Amino acid sequence: MVNVTTEQNAPWIALSLVDGLGSVTYCQLLLSFKTPEAILAAPYSALRDLVSKEVADGIQRAMDDPHIAHTLAWLDQTDNHLITLGDPYYPQRLLDTDQPPPVLYAKGNLQTLKRPGLAIVGSRHATPQGEATAENFAESLCRAGFAVVSGLALGIDGAAHRGALKADGATIAVVGTGLDIVYPARHKALAHQIAQYGLILSEYPLGTPSLTHNFPRRNRIISGLSEGCLVVEANIDSGSLITAKQAIEQGREVFAIPGSIHSPVAKGCHALIKQGAKLVESTDDILSELRHIRLSNQALAISPNGPSPDWTNLPAEAIPVLVCMGFDPLFAEQISARSGLTPEQVSTMLTLLELEGVVSHLASGQFQRLA
Repeated sequence: MVNVTTEQNAPWIALSLVDGLGSVTYCQLLLSFKTPEAILAAPYSALRDLVSKEVADGIQRAMDDPHIAHTLAWLDQTDNHLITLGDPYYPQRLLDTDQPPPVLYAKGNLQTLKRPGLAIVGSRHATPQGEATAENFAESLCRAGFAVVSGLALGIDGAAHRGALKADGATIAVVGTGLDIVYPARHKALAHQIAQYGLILSEYPLGTPSLTHNFPRRNRIISGLSEGCLVVEANIDSGSLITAKQAIEQGREVFAIPGSIHSPVAKGCHALIKQGAKLVESTDDILSELRHIRLSNQALAISPNGPSPDWTNLPAEAIPVLVCMGFDPLFAEQISARSGLTPEQVSTMLTLLELEGVVSHLASGQFQRLA
């Protein structure tokens, strides 16, 4: 659990339980009163200058809510966390968006938030090929040092999480329910795996059911956590296009995988490409676009089941090369595209890494990181 006291957590929780107090108004109150404690102690008239009568009444009764004690008991359990604005674990990328949630309930490994995120979303009614594509992309991107962010839904979301778990487990599931509820229920085992190796996040208090209007709101968090958003398969009216739209509004890169002109789950991707999304055929297309992201050896140390090689004697410049290589054979130009380093820099680093016995130069001309 994040190292804060019950006294610090309770006011944040109390305000998150007030009916009608959304994230925008919550943040406005924090700007006016500075702390949750000050909001709760504010005169009724001062509250009414900023919120409706119903919300002001709710704030004045907030600390009497029995769900506070229930949530504090939940936080006492291993790997359950409350992340608030100003907390060192609060993701900076999300903080920079228009509607950052003041409170995030979290379950799992908080170190996952230290990685740059890459959202992978798509249809709940995905084709087997689409699910396989999402899984493969997620595994590859995770090995390259990204945390795969998705929404735990059926179809593409679930496949993306599974792919990341096949790599080193750095995946973040942003859900539209309280964290004591798994939706959809058939992803209960998957949610358990994600909580064990990655992280599950929600802005909704414990006990919040799967209400339809919650899911479009959670999509802004998926895109907000991420450097870019990849849409694998999507109908023209798919909810994943909402995530892509929010990614564009947040200044994120949007990527889309094309499909058959006869397939309904390709039409959403084709529409995004027409609107300027980058057409993607391989992970290199994404990594070359995001070459400004500097990945470090910290990324591979995040997950408890991830690799932990001894790189202490290697120069810092060599670490991005190793991280971006993953474990698949790659040509030097592919490594250059992934890492953002010049071909000359990559060549120098590969020679050094080969001498150190960390990388092997294959007969095909490719290079492979050794396990």
